[in-house]
Amino acid sequence: MKHLFTLDEWSDFDQTLADAQALKKNPLAQQHLGIGKTLGLLFFNPSLRTRMSTQKAAQNLGLQTLVLNVGQDGWQLEFETGSVMNLNRAEHVKEAAQVVSQYCDILAIRAFASLQNVHDDQAEKVLRSFMEYATIPIVNMESATAHPLQAIADAMTINTHKKKEYPKVVLTWAPHPKPLPQAVPNSFVRMMRHQEASFVIASPSGYALDPKLTQGIKCTNNQREALEGADFVYAKNWSSFSAYGQVLRTDDEWMITQEKMALTREGKFMHCLPVRRNVVVSDAVLDAPNSLVIEQACNRTYAAQAVLQKILQDG
Repeated sequence: MKHLFTLDEWSDFDQTLADAQALKKNPLAQQHLGIGKTLGLLFFNPSLRTRMSTQKAAQNLGLQTLVLNVGQDGWQLEFETGSVMNLNRAEHVKEAAQVVSQYCDILAIRAFASLQNVHDDQAEKVLRSFMEYATIPIVNMESATAHPLQAIADAMTINTHKKKEYPKVVLTWAPHPKPLPQAVPNSFVRMMRHQEASFVIASPSGYALDPKLTQGIKCTNNQREALEGADFVYAKNWSSFSAYGQVLRTDDEWMITQEKMALTREGKFMHCLPVRRNVVVSDAVLDAPNSLVIEQACNRTYAAQAVLQKILQDG
């Protein structure tokens, strides 16, 4: 059975990227694949792009969709083995996963990090539990530590706009008033290992990503130095990994501005959205012709569609 959990386990990255590019040119080319089949979407957390793009991807493939906001539309789920369920959680994932498997042919799940305990988040209890008990393929629509669909869309965007074979790509931390997970930057790092590029991660002291993930990648605390000559600038906030889940600073020193973008080689600006204007990035950068954020959001449909297509083709 083929699941999409992280890009590390997805062996078809290059082919998926090629499929996504082809589907963008002809979205209905494989519409026959999903006829008579159903994609279930479980949301433990809010969504705009992920929800709409994945539903659109399903429609392009002829799939029907069933959407459930867990905790609002359904019962609170229990994930612990051997638990005494005498509090507010009325259904165990063992039953829920098997039941959903009878209604759907593929199940996509969105469940954020709690940012309370690094070991709990890295255990990925929600995704792994469904992968264990469900009898159908599982697609990760963002989990505690990974957002592979976003990363595939980001790869599409970079490959469309790169002007040379070996561009310089910078992933830079940016400020945010609330603690955010490392899922997007983690998957961006995994994706960049598939790219021919000069890749640099820039973040303030205390904001280094998981060192097991970034081993062998150039990391710096000097944002301006990193931005010099960059072809692509991907700005994203994440909370501290070493002081797990904490916000160590909220000042605007690391915000992306026109003055900083002038250090690049006419660099393209990228962000996964939603973005806090004039906190993460200035209006002038976000609204400039070199901003690719809307195209990234568009590419989310074809990233999801390529993954679903591969799962359907594999039966």
